[in-house]
Amino acid sequence: MRKKHDLPQKTCRHCGLPFSWRRKWARDWEAVKFCSDRCRRARHNESARA
Repeated sequence: MRKKHDLPQKTCRHCGLPFSWRRKWARDWEAVKFCSDRCRRARHNESARA
């Protein structure tokens, strides 16, 4: 078992906060860009308004 500080981290493209690897992202960790569905939806809505 890995400790939380040993897990890979990324920075959310919308909010800029760091987030750690989660088991549900194991298959597509390279494609994950946002820390949550809320950030993903907000990012999508901003680009649609412009």
